[in-house]
Amino acid sequence: MKKKVLFVDDEVNVLQGLKRMLHPLRQEWEMAFVQSSAEALEVLAREPYDVIVTDIRMPGTDGAQLLKQVSQLYPNMVRIILSGQANEEMVYRTIGPSHQYLSKPCEPDILRKTIERAFAIRKMLNNEKLKEVISNIDRLPSLPKLYTELITVLKDPDASVQEIGKIIARDVSMTAKILKLVNSAYFGLRRNVADPTEAVKFIGLDAIKSMVLSMKFFSSFDAEKLRAFSLENVFNHSTTVGLLCKCMAEQEGNNRAWQSEAFLAGMLHDAGKLIFADNFYESYQQAFNLAREKDLPLWEAEKEIFGVTHGEVGAYLLGLWGASDIIIEAIAFHHRPMECVHKEMSLLTLVHVANGLANQLSGTEKTGQLSYFADEYLEKVGVKDKAQWWADRCLKNMESAEDHE
Repeated sequence: MKKKVLFVDDEVNVLQGLKRMLHPLRQEWEMAFVQSSAEALEVLAREPYDVIVTDIRMPGTDGAQLLKQVSQLYPNMVRIILSGQANEEMVYRTIGPSHQYLSKPCEPDILRKTIERAFAIRKMLNNEKLKEVISNIDRLPSLPKLYTELITVLKDPDASVQEIGKIIARDVSMTAKILKLVNSAYFGLRRNVADPTEAVKFIGLDAIKSMVLSMKFFSSFDAEKLRAFSLENVFNHSTTVGLLCKCMAEQEGNNRAWQSEAFLAGMLHDAGKLIFADNFYESYQQAFNLAREKDLPLWEAEKEIFGVTHGEVGAYLLGLWGASDIIIEAIAFHHRPMECVHKEMSLLTLVHVANGLANQLSGTEKTGQLSYFADEYLEKVGVKDKAQWWADRCLKNMESAEDHE
């Protein structure tokens, strides 16, 4: 069946341009084009659509408000922002209501791949086995209150850096961890940062936002309860993966926002492990034992015991939290990238490689070799040779960071 896609933009010329640009996709999509949020809601009330793609700045009800209503009325719809005029405040308003943000002009192939990715992720998250596991979970971490408060403040165009710094500073433990990271060699600051306000000034809102979310996630678990699984080890490994992802994104010339998403995906790639351990302690111990007995990767043992992996469980949580599809995809498939619908350079590539490098550094794999990686995937993506270059550069940065400390 064709996917039904609804486009919303108040500029007639933009809609006509979209029609011309997307004409070759008419065999795959059934498309409708409307000029306002009110028209869009009328169309959706008459018949169901699979995807809505909207501009942000529109008179009356803007795109962010429209997507908020659509998320409540039609929660299964894929919601995409396509805009060329959004300032930072408008972008923050779309966190949660939108699944993906795309900038104008946008090539048809990028839009097509974005929509394909969205459907592939939702198919994975609707897997019956995953639903069964999730239904038996007693405690799933909720979106941290400090993070939601931070996002609320960021939506205010009059919010100051000082105000944001004060909110973060209220959590002393988390602040200490953030400052330790910010002052590491990875961020390349020429002076020591002493408080959260300075950190926001030097590394930006996106990086701080990612740090707050990841640090609060780890602090939501009881280290004593999970002593057999070593919360500290998982945190240290995740931090290494997050920093390696940021390092590789920076080497690729990606902007700060993408570097921050890479860091967040790396930090939370193993979130599902802690959810498993916290809710299915004895069964998860069986998975560890099975992995040792059969010499299996832990994710394969999880598959045998639970029917799903920690990647899928972590992706489910990030989906509830309103993370972007590229982050959900990276977490879900970081051990099995060939199962991802698109074989192209993405956050998934960075997390997959960074996870392998971190395992090498910890001694679980032979340092300097790429035996851990999915060679077929790296070949398809076209980064197999570059992966070794990343490895060399990032290992040097790791050594530099240790010397810096």
